[in-house]
Amino acid sequence: MHQTEEVAVRPLLAAVRRRLPLVHYIVDCVVWLVALPLTTFSRYDFTLGELRLDATMRAWLIAAIGQGVFGLASGLYTRRWRYGSFDEVAALAATVLLTGLTMSIINVLWFMRGAPRSVPALTAAVAIAGTVAVRSSWRLYQQKQTKRELQGAAPLIIIGAGEGGEQIVKALLSDPTSRYQPVALLDDDPARARYSISGVRVRGPVSQMREVAARYGAEDVLLAIPSAPRELVRDVDSIASNAGLKLLVLPSVNEMFGVGIGVGDIRPVGEADLLGRRPAEIDTDAVAHYITGRRVLVTGAGGSIGSELCRQLARFEPSALLKLDRDESGLHAVQLSIHGRALLDSDDLLLADIRDRDRLIELFEQHRPDVVFHAAALKHLPLLEANPQEGWKTNVVGTQNVLDAAEVVGVTHFVNISTDKAANPTSVLGYTKRLTERLTAHKGMTASGTYVSVRFGNVLGSRGSVLPAFREQAARGGPITVTHPDITRYFMLVEEASQLVINAGAIGRDGEVLVLDMGEPVKIADVAQRFADRHSPPLEIVYTGLRPGEKLHEDLVAADEHGERPFHPLITHVRSIGRAPFPHRCEPSSIADQEQSQTRATRSDSADGLDQIQLALHGIGSREAQDDELVVGVAELGPVPGTLVGIRTESLRVDPVRDDRHPFTREARRRIVLHCSV
Repeated sequence: MHQTEEVAVRPLLAAVRRRLPLVHYIVDCVVWLVALPLTTFSRYDFTLGELRLDATMRAWLIAAIGQGVFGLASGLYTRRWRYGSFDEVAALAATVLLTGLTMSIINVLWFMRGAPRSVPALTAAVAIAGTVAVRSSWRLYQQKQTKRELQGAAPLIIIGAGEGGEQIVKALLSDPTSRYQPVALLDDDPARARYSISGVRVRGPVSQMREVAARYGAEDVLLAIPSAPRELVRDVDSIASNAGLKLLVLPSVNEMFGVGIGVGDIRPVGEADLLGRRPAEIDTDAVAHYITGRRVLVTGAGGSIGSELCRQLARFEPSALLKLDRDESGLHAVQLSIHGRALLDSDDLLLADIRDRDRLIELFEQHRPDVVFHAAALKHLPLLEANPQEGWKTNVVGTQNVLDAAEVVGVTHFVNISTDKAANPTSVLGYTKRLTERLTAHKGMTASGTYVSVRFGNVLGSRGSVLPAFREQAARGGPITVTHPDITRYFMLVEEASQLVINAGAIGRDGEVLVLDMGEPVKIADVAQRFADRHSPPLEIVYTGLRPGEKLHEDLVAADEHGERPFHPLITHVRSIGRAPFPHRCEPSSIADQEQSQTRATRSDSADGLDQIQLALHGIGSREAQDDELVVGVAELGPVPGTLVGIRTESLRVDPVRDDRHPFTREARRRIVLHCSV
C-alpha cells in the first residue's frame, strides 16, 4: 500500500516542481491574507466588531496584484535565486515593501472604509516576517530531510569556519546524494570558538583533530580554505597523517573563476597543493598593454611551459598567437586545449626546428611577430650530460637563431625562458642556459626591442619531472628512487610560473635576468616519503647518488650577480656585476680526476682582448671529431658585464697523450669538459 501511494504521489510532486514559482506566489499571497486581518484586528484593539470583510478583501486583492507585479520585476518568481537564499530574501523584502507602499498610496488617495491608514505599513512588516518565516521553515525542513538521507554518508570534519567553510557545509547539507556529512568544524580563531553553521558547530582548534575525529568516527578531513598557503596545507596534512585521517581540499579561488563552492569541488590533497603555491597576482593592465592586439609567438609551444604560456596569453586576446614547435604532437595538443579542435590546418601553427636558422628567419619575416616567448630547449640534465653537443646545438645555437630572427623583424619584447640551474652552473644544462641568458642580454643592448630572460625552478607535473616519476614508480610497486637524502629543489605550479613570466615581459629591462620567487626549497626525500607511505606496506626508498653535473641545492642568483625587486614582490631583477659569467675553476690535474669531475667551463683571453667561454664538445660539428681533434664551442663576452657578443665553433688539433693542456681521452670527451687556452 505504501508503495502504491508513493507511485501515485510522484506525478503530483513532479507537477508542483514544474510550477514552483506559482506555488511560491500563492504561499506569499496567503501570508498577506493572514497578515491583513491580523494587523487590522490589532489596530482596533482586538475588537472583532470593527473588522470589515469587504475592506479586507479589497486590500488583499491590491496586495496580491502588487506582490505578483513587483515579484516578477525583481525576479522573485522567475527562478533567479534559490528559494530561501539570502539574495531571494532580499528580493522578497523589496517586493513586500513596494507592495505595502502601493497600498498606502492607494489608501491615502482613495480612502478604503474599514482600512485605517496605518494598516498597510503594519501589514507589510508582518508580511515580511511571515514570508521569511515560511522560507526559513522550508530550509530547516530540507536540512532535516537531507541529514536523514545522509545518515549513511561518511562523517566529515571541516577545517575553517569562514566563508569557504560556510559554503561547503550548506552545499553538503543541501545535497542528499553527497558522500559526506559535515559533523564538526575546526578553527584556530578564538573569535569563532562558538560558531555554528546550519547546526554544525566549531569543536576546537586544528590541533584537536584527532580527538574530534575519534568522537564522531570521522576518517576524512576537509580543508575549506581555498586561499590556504602551501605551508598551512603541509601542516594540516601532517596533523591529519599522524591522526590516520585522509585530507581533502577545495580548488583555489582562481581555479573556481568566481563560481561558488560545491560538493563536486572536493578532492584529495595532491602534491601540487603541498608543493606549489596559488597562482600569483599579475599586473593585467601592464600585460595587456604589450600583448593585447599584438602578434605573439611562442617557441616550444608544445611543451609544458610553452603550452601553458599559450593558454595564458590567449586570455589577453593577441591579434595572433603563433605556436612554433618541431613536435607535431605537441602542436596538436596545445591547439586542442585552446580552441577545442585540433585539425592542424591553421596558419598559427609553425612547424620548425630552432636549429634551422634559415627556416626561422623565413617564418619570422612571414608572420612578423611583435612579442616572442622563447621556451624551446633541451632541459633534461642527465641526457645533456651524456649528449652535450645536442645541448649546445639546441640551447645555445638555437637561441642565437631565434634572437637573430627576432632582431630581423624588430620585435618589441623578447622573453627567454631559463632555469635556476643557470645560476652558478655545474652541468651542461646549466652552462648552456646561462649562455642563452647572456646572449639575450647582449641582444638587448644592440637591438631595438626589450630582451630579458626569466629564471625559475622545477615545474610541478611537467614531463620528466620528479612527481610523474614517483607516481609511476609507486604504481609499479616501487622502489622509489631518490639521488640523495638531502637534495632539495624549488617547485612552482605551471600556472604561476607562466603568469609571472608574462608579467616579467611587461616589467623587464634590457640586459636583466628576472628570477621568479619560488618560495622555500623542498626536500625531495620528503616528497618520496609521501608516495611511499600511501601504500600498505610502505614502499622502499632507494638512494642512487648524485648524477654527473647535479647539485645538492640549487641557487637562484649567481655569485657575480646582484638582484632587487623594484616592481613585483615575486620577481627579482638580476644584473651581472662581474666580468665572468661562470665560476672560475682550475683544470683537472689528471685524466682520472677529469673523468670523475663535474662539468666546468673557464675563461680565456682572445686575440681582440675579449674574454671567452670555451666549452669542449665531442662531435659538435657536422662530422665526428677525430681522436686528435677537439671541437670547441666559443662564446665571446661583450664589453658590458653579463653579455655575450656571439658564439662560434672551433676545431683544435691536440695530442691527447702528450699535451698537458688538453688531457682528453675518448671516454672523457663523451661529456662536456674543460678547455683552457691560457
